[in-house]
Amino acid sequence: MQVMTIRFSAALIPPAMLAASALAVPSTVLAASVTIDVRGPDGRPLPGAVVSVESPRGGTPVVRGPYVVEQRDITFQPDVLIVPVGASVVFPNRDKVRHHVYSFSKARKFDLKLYGREDARSIVFDKAGVVTLGCNIHDRMNGAIYVTASPFTVRTDAAGRAALSGVPTGPVTIRVWHPSIRAAGNVLSQTASVAATGLSTTYAIRR
Repeated sequence: MQVMTIRFSAALIPPAMLAASALAVPSTVLAASVTIDVRGPDGRPLPGAVVSVESPRGGTPVVRGPYVVEQRDITFQPDVLIVPVGASVVFPNRDKVRHHVYSFSKARKFDLKLYGREDARSIVFDKAGVVTLGCNIHDRMNGAIYVTASPFTVRTDAAGRAALSGVPTGPVTIRVWHPSIRAAGNVLSQTASVAATGLSTTYAIRR
């Protein structure tokens, strides 16, 4: 297993987002496993970061579903959802109060006017990027849709680790997103190479 450490400079701003999500990975002839450990400025594991490995031979993710972001207990659940380009996401309201969900993000702007309990709206996300969510009625509601063109995209677990299988060998670009990362789009990226024996990488985010 090839092992290397990649260090970035960024500041950590709470809160961390802790849900987990992954996309289906297609079978590839020359493929290997990739493990990425993400560490914050304090050296501790950073859970809830989205890690995407982009390969020129990786293909595109399968648009399956359903993809759902509920409004429940005045929060978005999950707080971060990974979807492939072209996916439709349903936003059902499970609260007794009405919500007005919107996003001003470049990847997808939308505005779902006030709607009540057990009603729902849906949006198609046709461009890769991070779409931040908000509610025009409840300022404390925050979430994100991570729209990816790579089938090798997951969130880090409680140990700050992302494990991917079936990644094509050869050159790749690894991107790490987390709302605490101070960089354009809250994303850090680095090129790497996946050997036949696999790749194990640590991302240490520094202030």
